[in-house]
Amino acid sequence: MILKVENLKKHFPLKRGLLDRSVRAVRAVDGVSFDLQKGETLSLVGESGCGKSTTARLILRLIEPTKGRIWFQEKEITHLNRKAMRPLRPEIQIIFQDPYSSLNPRLTVKNIIGEGLKRHSRLSARERKKKVLQIMEKVGLRPEHYDRHPHEFSGGQRQRIGVARAIVLQPKLVVADEPVSALDVSIQAQVINLLDNLKEEFGLSYLFISHDLSVVEHISDRVAVMYVGQIVELAPSAHLYSRPAHPYTAALFSAVPLSMVKREKKRIILKGDVPSPMNPPSGCRFHPRCRHARKICAQIPPALEEIEPGHLLACHFPLNG
Repeated sequence: MILKVENLKKHFPLKRGLLDRSVRAVRAVDGVSFDLQKGETLSLVGESGCGKSTTARLILRLIEPTKGRIWFQEKEITHLNRKAMRPLRPEIQIIFQDPYSSLNPRLTVKNIIGEGLKRHSRLSARERKKKVLQIMEKVGLRPEHYDRHPHEFSGGQRQRIGVARAIVLQPKLVVADEPVSALDVSIQAQVINLLDNLKEEFGLSYLFISHDLSVVEHISDRVAVMYVGQIVELAPSAHLYSRPAHPYTAALFSAVPLSMVKREKKRIILKGDVPSPMNPPSGCRFHPRCRHARKICAQIPPALEEIEPGHLLACHFPLNG
């Protein structure tokens, strides 16, 4: 197991008045638990604001959790300080969403990709250059790109630079936060195939965050569906896409083009709006929008439990029996 998250929470306090008293909190992540196996791709999906990116920032230890525990390679890292996290940074890397803003426009490709090597390895300048050129070739960049700046590249090429920066240290875990959402559709497939190939070659594990369900279906081994800060369903990708058990999951997947989900389906239109994480509904957070909700759904939060091997669900009245 490369990563384990248990009851992870992040509440952002809202303060008011001259004394900055906390009056309530935004429950961005509210009790998330999952694990990630070595060599696996686990995708977090859900509507915007459901807590996917906040979960990633917690795992990367960029923000402090309110509650819960995080293990990386069986070592607990929940509250490690900056100094203690430093030796682990090369092993946990991130690919950012926006290839335009995530690259320093003042640096050349050699410095962007080689910065991690300079900080976390003892390679000589000559060895670093050789390593950078090798990684550039792996991601589809040419040697003549070595001394160029980000503004000289297209969006797809910039994201390849971002991918090279993430894997140059040969990490164990890569968090990919919407890595293709800012790219043209024609380029998205190229980057997804690149990530797949790199995963096989370097033995990487991915935590893949996306709202594009067609992309997720292609790259994922397992998929976790989030709704208002909580995971409502988690299962192997093929199983989840063919037989979702949570009403929210079924509604999400009903919007995927038929060419992507090879089954007959009817578009499910959800009523109402996504509730505010400042004031989530009682019981099941999806019950105000659920066609199958009953009285118990508004009273008792459903636990995330295994309904069949590898399939976890938080729902009192699952679909498909």
